[in-house]
Amino acid sequence: MRILRTPEERFDNLSGYPFSPHYIEIADGGGGKLRVHYVDEGPREATPVLLLHGEPSWSYLYRKMIPLIAEAGYRVIAPDLVGFGRSDKPADRNDYTYQRHVDWIQQVIDKLALTWITLVCQDWGGLIGLRLVAAAPHRFDRVVVANTGLPTGDQKMTDAFLDWQRFSRETPEFAVGTIVSSGCHQPLSQAIIAAYDAPFPDETYKEGARIFPSLVPTTPDDPAASANREAWKVLQGFEKPFLTAFSDEDPITRGGDKVFQKLIPGAKHQPHTTIQGGGHFLQEDCGPAFAAVVVDFIASTR
Repeated sequence: MRILRTPEERFDNLSGYPFSPHYIEIADGGGGKLRVHYVDEGPREATPVLLLHGEPSWSYLYRKMIPLIAEAGYRVIAPDLVGFGRSDKPADRNDYTYQRHVDWIQQVIDKLALTWITLVCQDWGGLIGLRLVAAAPHRFDRVVVANTGLPTGDQKMTDAFLDWQRFSRETPEFAVGTIVSSGCHQPLSQAIIAAYDAPFPDETYKEGARIFPSLVPTTPDDPAASANREAWKVLQGFEKPFLTAFSDEDPITRGGDKVFQKLIPGAKHQPHTTIQGGGHFLQEDCGPAFAAVVVDFIASTR
């Protein structure tokens, strides 16, 4: 693999992001190594809360939530997916697969020796995170899902989503910060848009972001479809606390919370919530409210 690494100075003085960087090396799946960045805040011996972001964001998305969860006494770990944030970025989009994304974050969990995990996941954070839960349910104490799903390709995708797949692959300029802003209920400031653009000095760094939508299983014979079906079999027996916290203003995942509530035993009798005033990126629109949901859920299910 040819690997690109965003210069550190791109992350200087970002709005509202004071966290010290942490790095580990993992195997890239092609015989080499990748450097993965993660935020690590709060007491090291405390219950770990793993925050997984999605497309095309990075751990910056959770900046409003990280201090609040850490102040409640938990260890907060927010990795940047490979291809995003301060993590390394393979330069060839063909080096990115759904399975590799799962394997890469599994290595992060293994290297940090995380157990008793509370998973908080949104967008692709859910597509990856729920696969990890299914692979090792004993390592997870509870799950909070927001604006996400675990598609198997057996349900017809909307024309809008298929258009998004095509756009992300083909558009001459993939304007990451503007895309994140368009998925928020409230428009973002130029400083915040610039922070979402910071990991990508030019278009060559965006191959992971560009191909991510095309890795979503949209047909029953998709390479990831069978693995997601197997994951659902495990999740349909997952009895640990499982909470949905979708927002009210996300047309992409609207109604997906009901699927989890119906199919996952651990979702029964939980205080599922709809967070008001949030778009697809509810961490931006409603970060403190979302953090409070997470903290209250952990406290009530310990």
